[in-house]
Amino acid sequence: MALALTDKTLVEAISRKEGSLNLAKQAALVVAGIAALAISAKIAIPMWPVPITMGTFAVLTLGAAYGPRLGLVTILGYMLIGMAGFDVFAGSSAEKYGMSYMMGGTGGYLAGYVLATLALGFAARAGWDRSFGKMSVAMLAGNALIYIPGLAWLAFIFPAESTSTILAWGITPFLIGDALKLALAAMVLPALWKGVQKFRG
Repeated sequence: MALALTDKTLVEAISRKEGSLNLAKQAALVVAGIAALAISAKIAIPMWPVPITMGTFAVLTLGAAYGPRLGLVTILGYMLIGMAGFDVFAGSSAEKYGMSYMMGGTGGYLAGYVLATLALGFAARAGWDRSFGKMSVAMLAGNALIYIPGLAWLAFIFPAESTSTILAWGITPFLIGDALKLALAAMVLPALWKGVQKFRG
């Protein structure tokens, strides 16, 4: 099914200037987006069987709010900062950071962040971020794009492990938390759009 990529993104709709965001606003949004991603990655909410981290929520909502181009610049900037050794990822620390961390077990998921950001950005361009139903589908697709390279990378770096073990490590403990995050993310964007439309009359 082809998507008609004609709609404004949320940040474009909020901007007072008609048309494309100017360069200064784009730079400010990139910096704010990177900060939001870094902060969200460090938020852990107690949950069974594992705590819920908010990094995935931030990636998916940012992709939908920013669109594919601005979202891609932001997520790549986030990755570059992490690559440079800054403690911006969920599992990074003063002892484990930079490329050594990114090439570890979470490396595939970080690559998936880039794919998910693009997917949600294109969905937003098609207007899917204004409907809970369509946004739910887009969020599920984005989450799958995070898990697929994540699990593939785990299988690559642990070739002796069985598929069931890889799934037990890389997806099963996170399903409940991800379902809650996806539902929340799917509600946030349409709600923000309603607020913008109401404000603008």
